[in-house]
Amino acid sequence: MEKKVTVVGAGNVGATVAQRLCEKALCDVVLVDIIEGVPQGKALDLTEAAPVEKHDAHLIGTNSYADTKDSDIVIITAGIPRKPGMSRDDLLATNKKIMTSVTEQVAKYSPKATLIIVSNPLDAMCHVAHDVSGFPKNRVIGMAGVLDSARFRSFISMELNVSVENIHAFVLGGHGDTMVPLPRYSTVAGIPITELISKERLDAIVTRTRNGGAEIVSLLKTGSAFYAPASSAVEMAESIMKDRKKILACAAYLEGEYGIKGLFIGVPVKLGKGGVEEIIQIKLTAEEDAALKKSAAAVQDLVDAMKKMA
Repeated sequence: MEKKVTVVGAGNVGATVAQRLCEKALCDVVLVDIIEGVPQGKALDLTEAAPVEKHDAHLIGTNSYADTKDSDIVIITAGIPRKPGMSRDDLLATNKKIMTSVTEQVAKYSPKATLIIVSNPLDAMCHVAHDVSGFPKNRVIGMAGVLDSARFRSFISMELNVSVENIHAFVLGGHGDTMVPLPRYSTVAGIPITELISKERLDAIVTRTRNGGAEIVSLLKTGSAFYAPASSAVEMAESIMKDRKKILACAAYLEGEYGIKGLFIGVPVKLGKGGVEEIIQIKLTAEEDAALKKSAAAVQDLVDAMKKMA
């Protein structure tokens, strides 16, 4: 195939990303992991599914970054997952080391790639990848808002019993407890959800969206979400590879937009072959702006904490 995508990390998220990419026939896939046998085994299993799923994507599993050479996109899922009672912030030190090591290898072999970061704590990991790779800001993007918006849309669909395809909604801010769902900009077939759902129910949906990841962690007991995160990363990759220029909420590096400077934070962006081709600025109410600034401050705290670890 024309395009080559590397997926770093052959755990649940990474393997599901590889599966989605192949089954959509988007690209050839390299699945890389440090554990010997795991990426090879999962790649072989997915390859053996190809005759049934009817795609011709070429997929290899490897422990060597040399096999990732000249990737168009690299989706980084490597890192330890959250466990019950563990916040994303608790992952900071360990995942910073992992992200640093991974990004060094990725930048060495694929200096022209666009990086999609999935590892948590996501916004902070975007900073690590950006700093270590030296890539321009448009080619380092965090998968946050796509997932959070998908959760928001799912809960709205459950509430109203309507097709998710009719629902447009998005979430701003950091990928964590301070994220900012925006009911005012969310619609069902063009109708604002504020006209369809009571404030009390809407507040409950917003709260559930903020706790979406933690809810799944508490249910699974021994892992965290992977189907929806994988789908979200693949939607971003597809928009870039096909130059679809979709407007998606992603963690992007802001340089004054929304009054925020020098931080990766979730905002609506246009994703095309150039990566982040435009940051879409929307008008916020004073309350929404304050919530976004609060979320940005939480991300800044993580970035500052990482600097002290150096």
